[in-house]
Amino acid sequence: MRVLSVASEIFPLIKTGGLADVVGALPGALAPLGIEMRCLVPGYPAVLATLADAEVVHRETGFFGGEMRLLAARAGALDLFVLDAPHLFHRPGNPYTAADGKDFSDNALRFGALARVGASIGQGLIAAFVPDIVHAHDWQAGLVPAYLRYAPAAGTARPATVTTVHNLAFQGQFDKALLADLGLPPESFAIDGVEYYGTIGFLKAALQLSDRITTVSPTYALEIRGSEAGMGLDGLLRARGDAVSGILNGIDTAVWDPASDAFLAARYDTHHLAARARNKAALQQRMDLDVDPRLPLFGVVSRLSWQKGLDLLAEAMPTLAGNGQLALLGSGDEVLEARYTTAAQTHPGGVGCVLGYDEELAHLIQAGADVLLVPSRFEPCGLTQLCALRYGAVPLVARVGGLNDTVIDASTMALQAGVATGFQFAPVTTPMLEAALLRAAALYRERAPWMRLQLNGMRTDVSWDQPARKYAELYRGLARAG
Repeated sequence: MRVLSVASEIFPLIKTGGLADVVGALPGALAPLGIEMRCLVPGYPAVLATLADAEVVHRETGFFGGEMRLLAARAGALDLFVLDAPHLFHRPGNPYTAADGKDFSDNALRFGALARVGASIGQGLIAAFVPDIVHAHDWQAGLVPAYLRYAPAAGTARPATVTTVHNLAFQGQFDKALLADLGLPPESFAIDGVEYYGTIGFLKAALQLSDRITTVSPTYALEIRGSEAGMGLDGLLRARGDAVSGILNGIDTAVWDPASDAFLAARYDTHHLAARARNKAALQQRMDLDVDPRLPLFGVVSRLSWQKGLDLLAEAMPTLAGNGQLALLGSGDEVLEARYTTAAQTHPGGVGCVLGYDEELAHLIQAGADVLLVPSRFEPCGLTQLCALRYGAVPLVARVGGLNDTVIDASTMALQAGVATGFQFAPVTTPMLEAALLRAAALYRERAPWMRLQLNGMRTDVSWDQPARKYAELYRGLARAG
């Protein structure tokens, strides 16, 4: 079976978040299951620089305002189609925003072009690779099923379609005046098409027109059908009924492996857990914290934002600093950045803060922190807590989305049964977060149950094996139905 994956980013070539990790991991995880997956991605400079043996398989002029080449290439273990359209993708900044942090004004055309090519490949544009399924990721690929519905190539078959929602908060809404520029006919601008509150809704179109919809965790698939987490699309998602399901993400257990991680001060596994203490000491030194093994060290690796609940953690700082230490790595909201910088100055030796992102430090926090904090208000899946489980950093999470699906709370009964892997709290408020911090600090002082928490987490399967099987089952079900 052949599947075309269409996405705006892919690890390790270009990444701004968890979307890239999923898109980059799935092809390798699906290959042993008989699924050949190729990925269509934009030809950003960073992507083009990595390609090996690139072959031009299609050209067009006048394509969304310029010339394009479609390249077939390999990058490491990834088989790719790359949309090389310099007028759309050869520019500084990240995939979506310019250096000033503002969205590129032509994002509708940039990602409309990506979706148009994805639909064309789905209809047989490349004879050597005609997919059975086209799998679109997030709003940037959301118009794939719209092009297949409203602008099909003559005499072609329609592949089955899957859309995965990685974060419903980002929907891709654009002026309806762009409809013709996108190559969509007037009849597509309807409630059962691409129209969304008077705009062109890229993600809305995908949710309306895809054969199946997945999210990145089962709990999130349920949450987004309600008004609180549905972001205005809950009615449509409820109407799609059984077409909506959740498949939990995994992580690359070769990249995230404490037994072989080159970024660590000491490597370890479940049989050599005592070696982990060297990473804690190294992290304390790196973050200018007092080197004291008796204090629980709380870690954060996160975007600093309201969604991630980092304002709640800032409010809970007196409780945290009075019962342990904090090592924080992240960036984002300027107000939150200032609050954590101030906290580090207010609590010297107790709070360490590094603004930005550092891959080596991210690994060291997972390997050295006693507790990994993820207090998100909503979280479609979350990958940080999966890494924490793998590294023996006990996750403390809000009871939402994929955090709920991946962490077993250390309740009295779960501790007695020996199945707990971390701490959950709900509702997502500062007092409940503070209560969870105190629970974690108290249990940390009891070495035997704490070690059991760590070992339970490290023995949890957080790989792509089970998620890949569920995707393969989904694809085969669609192929049988077709």
